[in-house]
Amino acid sequence: MGLDLFHFFAAILVLSAVFSFINQKTFRLPTSLSLMLAGLVISIVIQLMHWVSPAVSNYITQEIATIDFSEFLLEILLSFLLFAGAMHTDLDRLAKDRWPIISFATIGVLLSTFITGTIIYYTLQAFSISMDYIYCLLFGALISPTDPIAVLSLLKKAKVPKSLEVKITGESLFNDGVGVVLFLTIFQIANQGLDNVSGYEIGKLLALEILGGIGMGLIIGYLGWKLMKALDHYQTEVFISLALVTGGYSLASFLHFSGPLAMVVAGLWIGNHAKETAMSEITLDYVTKFWEITDEVLNAILFVLIGLELVLISFNLNYLIIGLIAAMVVLAVRYFSLAVPSYLLGFQKTFAPNALPIMTWGGLRGGISIALALSLPASGEKELIVAVTYVVVLISLLVQGLTIERFIKRMNRAPAG
Repeated sequence: MGLDLFHFFAAILVLSAVFSFINQKTFRLPTSLSLMLAGLVISIVIQLMHWVSPAVSNYITQEIATIDFSEFLLEILLSFLLFAGAMHTDLDRLAKDRWPIISFATIGVLLSTFITGTIIYYTLQAFSISMDYIYCLLFGALISPTDPIAVLSLLKKAKVPKSLEVKITGESLFNDGVGVVLFLTIFQIANQGLDNVSGYEIGKLLALEILGGIGMGLIIGYLGWKLMKALDHYQTEVFISLALVTGGYSLASFLHFSGPLAMVVAGLWIGNHAKETAMSEITLDYVTKFWEITDEVLNAILFVLIGLELVLISFNLNYLIIGLIAAMVVLAVRYFSLAVPSYLLGFQKTFAPNALPIMTWGGLRGGISIALALSLPASGEKELIVAVTYVVVLISLLVQGLTIERFIKRMNRAPAG
């Protein structure tokens, strides 16, 4: 009899607690990265066990496969993590940098999607691998947005200058929503064929998802604020915040609005306006701590699962090499897609020295990219996209994530440029 869902997550939480304890006592790495490394080590052990006890290895692999990582992250975890991240973001600081953030989250993501997709298309041809251009664009769309979950968890550790932290945080919160919408749009074109999808339909889908998501976030944020303002009872106000996330995300999905954007906007409203005008000190303390703990626990589960997903992903040498090339392409294109709007619109004049290199290195990819890749229907394209995405995400989290503090110190000592 297999493990049920409760026992599986009990095991994940026990592993998270054990490895968090070991990490704090010895390595003192960022918690999210230490837990992902733990998941990777367990995955490698499970695969090595195949030589000793194939039955046990296959049993554990089957149990991991019962978790639909894509659905679990996109439909459950993402709403809580984005709301929690937005709640702890200073709206006043965000508003000051609104134009760079909006430009990076829209122009930057679009540029990155098409440039990355095009380079990957020709890279695959060099390896004699045939994949339609539209699927290369799909890869560009899912890998271009920086992952707010990974970014926010690591920025807590890295001593990023405040002005830069706001830009990186704000961009990652919003470009995630835009990236998911762009992915869904390109996926629809791939399914129906470009000839069967008009420019009007594409524009309508983008507008509905983005404007609908922002509008939904404003409505549920306002509703939550009014309800919290009407009473002073911290237990009920914690419940209200939970209801905003679960109910709001479900309603946004039902109406085909962007749930991630709705959660970001609602989280900003509750975390700034409601904190100041609708909560007593006791309520503020409880609500803030509740969402901090929720954020930590769900992050732990997510990063352990990212590590464990290695068991389920098919690799060959070509996929690994293409993944390494793609990681370098994604990083270079990231810088270019930030630099173009910065210089065209004059934002760089107000930036701190070496802001663009730091934003490039701090733009991590994470679980959302893997989840989007895994959400594709079974096909040869999916196997390649999932493997390459996983390599890019691992390199991003391990190489950039583990060196971000040193990189920032080095940039701060370097001449501006």
